[in-house]
Amino acid sequence: MTQTIDTILELFYILIGILAAMTFIRSFRDRTNSARIGTGLFWLFLGIIFAFGNFLPYAVSGIMLVIIGILTLFKQVKIGNIAKLDDKQGEKAAERIGSWIFFPAIVLALTAVGVSYTVLGGQVGIGVASIVALVVAVIITSAKPKTIMDDTDRMFQSVGTTGILPQLLAALGVIFNLAGVGEVIADAIANLIPVGNQFFGVVAYCLGMVLFTMAMGNAFAAFTVITAGIGVPFVIAQGGDPVIAGSLAMTAGFCGTLLTPMGANFNALPVALLEMKDANGVIKAQIPMALVMIVVHIVLMYVLAF
Repeated sequence: MTQTIDTILELFYILIGILAAMTFIRSFRDRTNSARIGTGLFWLFLGIIFAFGNFLPYAVSGIMLVIIGILTLFKQVKIGNIAKLDDKQGEKAAERIGSWIFFPAIVLALTAVGVSYTVLGGQVGIGVASIVALVVAVIITSAKPKTIMDDTDRMFQSVGTTGILPQLLAALGVIFNLAGVGEVIADAIANLIPVGNQFFGVVAYCLGMVLFTMAMGNAFAAFTVITAGIGVPFVIAQGGDPVIAGSLAMTAGFCGTLLTPMGANFNALPVALLEMKDANGVIKAQIPMALVMIVVHIVLMYVLAF
């Protein structure tokens, strides 16, 4: 079964690579884009990594990632000539479809959760749910294949370089953990927290997750480092329930995601897709709720974990 799951996931990665390759072709052929070569190379290398990453030598993938980084650093990845939206046609479609436009999103969520409870697991569930939701969306909107390709390219280019940030940050979290960053953090915290004080341990655990997530943009990457450095010695070792403490620590990290531009898929993506003028507009709107939820997490962990 493990091999079957890996095969299915590999097919999803190949599909993502094909979509990126499509954007590469469009970007490279777009002579209105002053950075068409750099933009095209970005999507080409990204597509190759997604589609053939497991079959390429690590050095080759590493070189392509470095090139992607260089292209991004020198601002050689830009949005080109993407398909324009017809406002009148969009208004007519909105009147015809109405609230049913939200149905594919509901189908996606329900399908992903449903598949996650099977032997296939959550990762396969997300891929399967995406395809099912796309089919449902096509049926509801009567979209033509060209519309699907145009909108896919628009989304890829609108997200741009931030699309690869979650993967890079997750990998960075693994590197930090292997490098012993958690032990360094534990040594530093040990000099600040009174020995055996459960409350200060909880505060350090929750705030550590928030701050490290803000720095990395990914709570999953922060979890291993902060749990090893703070959670285990200062909360769990003091009698805290590891299941409750760990669960609340993870969601506390999500509070940090609300507060950082590094959370590209949560904060930068809406800005790009909605064409917001304020790059930090989403974060500013989320700050009050994030601060309240941080306090709630500290209280819940202290009360429920001990």
